[in-house]
Amino acid sequence: MKSLRIDPGMKEKWPQTRVGCLQYQVKVEKKNEDMWSYLKKDVFKKTRDAIFDYGVNDIPNIKESRLAYKAFGKDPSRYRVSSEALIRRIGQGKGLYEVNTVVDVNNLISIESGFSVGSYDCSKIADQLIFRIGRDGETYKGIGKEEIKIDCLPVLADAEGAIGSSTSDSERAMITEDATEVLTLIYSFSDSQDLEKAMEYGKKYLEQYAGASDIHCWIVE
Repeated sequence: MKSLRIDPGMKEKWPQTRVGCLQYQVKVEKKNEDMWSYLKKDVFKKTRDAIFDYGVNDIPNIKESRLAYKAFGKDPSRYRVSSEALIRRIGQGKGLYEVNTVVDVNNLISIESGFSVGSYDCSKIADQLIFRIGRDGETYKGIGKEEIKIDCLPVLADAEGAIGSSTSDSERAMITEDATEVLTLIYSFSDSQDLEKAMEYGKKYLEQYAGASDIHCWIVE
């Protein structure tokens, strides 16, 4: 099992910071048709309704994430939390990219909860992990992107350096069809019970749509 702690400096700037953790065995497939049917028939509509009711910036859990980014010293309009970016795509009628069953469920959890969600290949990361604020000059190669400046962003790291963030993950531990054990993290900057709810349906979606098994769930505060 992986071990995760939250850096005290991050908690000092945003005490509500918590991380939901799900570690599991899985056989990554290209696509789950039932999940995409659910997304298109139900989730996209609910998401557009939420945008209509709140406006993207004020959707629950996105709102708090934007405030946390400001507290960490990052402009949330330039470096959006990943859930906001996904929801904006849906609102613009662009839909979502099809990647693989784990990443697609990752995005489903994020859209429904408003939390940023990241999934990492356990074989590519160390056992000891820390969630901290990105350091001055810190960068990494993003998935499908060039070098990303991650200073002042909420960052997941191990002894080798940064692995991902609640905005965009690095290539190092990206989920491919070779992954057999995965750590999915739900990044929460809210003090509501929404994280506990997201853990429950996140586990259900991973089992139902990604075929995940032997799922271990815990929350780091």
